[in-house]
Amino acid sequence: MSKLPLIIKREFIAKVRNKSFIVMTFLSPLLFVAIGIFVGYLSTMKADSKTIAIHDETGRFFTEFKSDQEYKYVDLSQVDLRTLKDSIVSESYEGLLIIPKAEDNAQLQKGIQFVSNDSPSVSFIDDMEEAIAKKITTENLQSQGLDTLKINNAKATVAINLSKASGETALKGLNEIKIAIGGAFGYLIMMFIVLYGNMVMRSVIEEKTSRIIEVIISSVKPFQLMMGKIIGTSLAGILQFLIWALLGLTAMFIVSSMLGVQIGATSGAQGQAMQAAQQVSSSDIQMYIKELWNLPIATILISFIIYFIGGYFLYSSFYASIGAAVDNETDSQQFLLPIIMPLILGVYIGFFTVMNDPHGTVATVFSMIPLTSPIVMMMRIPFGVPLWQIIVSMSLLFGTFIGVVWFAAKIYRVGILMYGKKPTWKELYKWSKY
Repeated sequence: MSKLPLIIKREFIAKVRNKSFIVMTFLSPLLFVAIGIFVGYLSTMKADSKTIAIHDETGRFFTEFKSDQEYKYVDLSQVDLRTLKDSIVSESYEGLLIIPKAEDNAQLQKGIQFVSNDSPSVSFIDDMEEAIAKKITTENLQSQGLDTLKINNAKATVAINLSKASGETALKGLNEIKIAIGGAFGYLIMMFIVLYGNMVMRSVIEEKTSRIIEVIISSVKPFQLMMGKIIGTSLAGILQFLIWALLGLTAMFIVSSMLGVQIGATSGAQGQAMQAAQQVSSSDIQMYIKELWNLPIATILISFIIYFIGGYFLYSSFYASIGAAVDNETDSQQFLLPIIMPLILGVYIGFFTVMNDPHGTVATVFSMIPLTSPIVMMMRIPFGVPLWQIIVSMSLLFGTFIGVVWFAAKIYRVGILMYGKKPTWKELYKWSKY
């Protein structure tokens, strides 16, 4: 009788009965919600007001700068320039904008200077440059006898209407929504691999250092033990995700019910205003919802499950072999970086390449490479990927998994009984040849 199911059952029960597993299963969603609320609160906080001194020797530009909640502009053109610079050193002002006199605007725009103790932000400098350039441009037009009012009225604002070849209306920002959906699934896969892959590695190290592994290995084959740990831990992770999904759906149902009651209870002028705003935006919302339903939802969900399993199995084989090769987590750091790098590379390629060119050569190639395909392909699928590419990518992923398991098992069966020596890449290569 195969002992693999017994090992899987043992690993699964050991994980789900662990107190930290139970606590984090129910505490993690609350932590994510709390972090989201905290970030939202921080985004609403007003920044400290900064005072900017302006020394305008021309007397023409101060009115172009409008104070707001973040920056307050003060006209100190009559104050001695050396005194103002001393005030910057003593931090009485955040910065000093110096606009000198000049023979003409061409010379003026080269002599403007900003003095501060710290380097200002790029956006702040851009805003000041734009304000000064706008004033100088207006003066240049007027000096040439041109009517600036007519020029401003002649400026056109173009809004391009998007449509599909079939004649249906297309929506702006739909690509961003698609990459957000694909990115969410890809990021979940990466987090699952890192989280539960480390769990597999720690489990192997714990049993190895406690010498329990010597008893276990006398009854089962190293390959069965390694696969049992990988599958048992993955089942525990899937159970955790199912609980999170159930809690999320329940929370969404409760929130939507509460919002429905509040909207129904709203009356009077405020209620009419809210209804009018909802009617204006309801058509756009319906178009976006329709476009989202047109996405390959079934393909996304099925592919997520398959890549979820394949990616985890592939990387967990690496984690298990590393855990067998070392005696503690500190020694494992030298081997973890080459494993994590492809995952990070997949995320960067997904966000910076797939968004701009989802069917380009770079995106297509990395969606086929097994070490990056679980993330990159999940980001491409919302844009519509030919079925043959998905099948080839999945075949390569599971084919590579079989090869990696065979290779990792050779390292695992030797390293699991090695103690007191820090392994090197050369040692791992020797073990793989035994």
